[in-house]
Order: sequence, then structure tokens, then C-alpha cells
Amino acid sequence: MLAVIVFGVAIIRTFSTPQKVKRWVAGRTEGVGNIIAAILGIPTPLCSCSAVPLFIGFIESGVPLGITFSFLIASPLINEVAASMLFAMFGWQIALIYIVSGIIIAITAGILIGRLHLESEVEEFVYKVKLHDFKEKSMTWKDRLIFAKNESRDITLKVLPYILIGIAIGAVIHGYSPADFLVNIAGKNNPLAVPIAVLIGISLYSNAAGMIPIMEVPLQCQIANIKKVQ
Repeated sequence: MLAVIVFGVAIIRTFSTPQKVKRWVAGRTEGVGNIIAAILGIPTPLCSCSAVPLFIGFIESGVPLGITFSFLIASPLINEVAASMLFAMFGWQIALIYIVSGIIIAITAGILIGRLHLESEVEEFVYKVKLHDFKEKSMTWKDRLIFAKNESRDITLKVLPYILIGIAIGAVIHGYSPADFLVNIAGKNNPLAVPIAVLIGISLYSNAAGMIPIMEVPLQCQIANIKKVQ
């Protein structure tokens, strides 16, 4: 399922190039531009090496700072691998909540940054840099399918070790940690459960593919505890 979903997202990515994204969001008003930028950020991969050139390219094209940040936040925040694993392990509702939450965060943050009028905080050299828009390569459907096949294979093989490690850690937790212990920490009766989980998550630099199998264990414990009570 992971390979199939990544294949589908890769097909979408062939239509969503940085050049096209800049054209689609340029000249948009606040709100509409943030929504479009956040949605376009989903299929557009973004890593630290591409963040700066994309940021400069957006500013150079006259895209407002807030709309630029909506795109830059959504792109790494909403991960197609994580979304596909959530869909496989928890169902479409949880996967949809993950995607929609990421879009809302990107839109809201972008609007807030835009209203703070932080353009003066951007270094002057950014406005002077002239990036060349390389000519977009015309792709046939055969090219798109080959690209999607290679992306699906490469990404699936790359995250597979993290998935296996996550499942192994989850199995150990499931086998050796008392269910009541996990429920007491992350159960519904603990009003600080969500803030604690967020603080723990911030300190962990881990691949999403490895964390989702681990996340499944406390959920299973919670479900088992509910059934026990019923």
C-alpha cells in the first residue's frame, strides 16, 4: 500500500513543479493564496537544501511572505509516506485528520506571518538575488510513469528499515510495558496527556515511518483498556 500511494503522489508531483507553483500563487490575495499554497505544498517535496532557493524564488516572483510560508510549512509537514502509513494502519479518517490538520496549521501560520509584516526582516540580499527559472521539461505519460515507478521504489526501500525498526520497538513495548502504565500516561483521564506527548515528540528526531508503528502500541493498549472496562 505504501508503494502504491507513493506512486500515485509521484504522478501528481510531475504536474506540480516549483515553477508552476510560483505562477499559481503569485498575485493571490491573503487567505486564498495561503490555501492554494498549502494545498500545493502537499505533493511538492521540500528538504533543507531546496528550502532557501524556493524561498528566494517566491520572494523574487512577488509572492507575499505569508503565502510563501504557507507553502514552505505544508511541504515538509504533510508527508506522503506518513499519510499512507496512517491510512494503512488506522484508516482513512485518521489519515484525513493528519492531512487536514497540516493544511490548517500551514494556512494559519502563513496568515499570521503575513499580518506581522515581517518583510523588513528578510535580508536585503534576498531581494537582489536573481534566480533563473530553468525551462520546464515536457513529460509524456510514459515519462511520468517511469518517474513514479522509480520514486515509489526508492522511497519505499529507503523507509523500509525505519518501518521494521519501528515495528520491532513497538513489539517490545507491547510485550513488556504494562497496558495500565501507557494508559495512565496517555489516557483520557490525564488532562496533560497531549502537551506531554507534544513535548516528547519535539525532542525526538525520528523518521515518521518509524514512529507510526510505535504510536500504534499505546492506541492498542487504550482500546484494550476500554474494552476491559466495558
